[in-house]
Amino acid sequence: MRLAETMREIITLQIGQCGNQIGAAFWENIIQEHGISPEGVFKGDNRSQIERANVYFTEVPGNRFVPRVVAVDLEPGVLETIRESKYGQLFRPESMVNGVSGAGNNWAKGFYTEGAELLDTVLDNIRHDVEACDLLSGFQLCHSIGGGTGSGMGSLMLQKIREEYPDRMMSTFTVIPSQRASDTVVEPYNSVLSIHHLIENSDMTFCLDNEALTRICESSLKLKSPTHHDLNSLVAHVMSGVTTSLRFPGQLNADLRKLAVNMVPFPRLHFMLSGIAPLTAEATVSYRNVTVPDLCQQMYSANNMMVNTDPSHGRYLTCAAMFRGRVSLKECEDTILNFTDKHSNLFIEWIPNSTQIAVCDVPPVGLEMAATFIGNNTAIQEAFYRIGEQFSKIFRRKAFIHWFTDEGMDEMEFTEAESNINDLINEYKQYQEASANEDLAYEGGDYAEGDYAEGDYAEGELAEGEY
Repeated sequence: MRLAETMREIITLQIGQCGNQIGAAFWENIIQEHGISPEGVFKGDNRSQIERANVYFTEVPGNRFVPRVVAVDLEPGVLETIRESKYGQLFRPESMVNGVSGAGNNWAKGFYTEGAELLDTVLDNIRHDVEACDLLSGFQLCHSIGGGTGSGMGSLMLQKIREEYPDRMMSTFTVIPSQRASDTVVEPYNSVLSIHHLIENSDMTFCLDNEALTRICESSLKLKSPTHHDLNSLVAHVMSGVTTSLRFPGQLNADLRKLAVNMVPFPRLHFMLSGIAPLTAEATVSYRNVTVPDLCQQMYSANNMMVNTDPSHGRYLTCAAMFRGRVSLKECEDTILNFTDKHSNLFIEWIPNSTQIAVCDVPPVGLEMAATFIGNNTAIQEAFYRIGEQFSKIFRRKAFIHWFTDEGMDEMEFTEAESNINDLINEYKQYQEASANEDLAYEGGDYAEGDYAEGDYAEGELAEGEY
């Protein structure tokens, strides 16, 4: 049966080890929601489960659904594991592209040399998927920015897709380096160079970090020693929550573009905090009755944010709350309104009604109701400040820089990326402190880059004792 209705499709790109592991958890989660077996065959009992499955899947003869995904890695290990797992049959074999030599934690290898060699194959795969779409809504990219492939090749893909499909949405799920748990010494270099590209080429970036995800698993889910699979399944729930109302019928819909229009007040400030509710330890699930106020309280809680920053250190420019299950739309609106009135100091006063609400009737598997939260909060600057500070320390001595310049990079790129991230921090500061009556430096209603209100910080300069 072909689906008559035109769908707004999304193409998923998974890049590097982290991106592919998050992606694998996401597909595991999404096929359960749609009643699709690990082989890609619809086994559900209700046809409405796959009525709009075309958002993420292509339907092929034999009642089979194939994920619309391009998975890339510069070494074969992770993709081999996915191919041999029980979900290996789900994916189109050509949609997995891998190199042999790896990026060796080097952004320049991913962007200029090893990654560039695979680029044409990957872009051909993307074109193949785009041409098969009725109405492409956009792309979602999963990657981390601490290593080499996810950061370097991720940046290259962002740039090329933006050139080829400038009018399509690009949202990224980006794992940023943790405060304490660092995997590699050159992480600050890779991260700052990637953030430089994310500022320019992404429409919405959902920031995540392993430290925050581990904290959620330990404190909220009461897991003694969380595995990567536990962390990835948290991310998978956010990813599926963001597009729920595209995939299932609901009372209030949201899609990638609607979400971005309501969430991004200024083009460069598109870095989001995200969270999900309810988060309950398995042992106590049966003792708890989840209500809309419960979900609301958990959503806004600093302990449930998937980035290690405290939202109370900044202010919300905008928020989105996506409720799932049999919930009353009025109750959702009233609860959010009560919360924003009570904690008005957490919200920017010059953007009234800054919370977007979406309600979808279909709850996640195994739950009666749930919510996904997305917040554009100025406190995200803490994460960028932390990465920028580490970058400055090693860049000042030009340590490790030869590994990057040997691959054809110019030292100027480092300087540009550093000043871009410093500009971003200053912009967040400026809007956090601005009041409703104050005139800011705008040009034609837009923010003039590098142009700051009086008494603000000059480029790259942070006030003493700022953090």
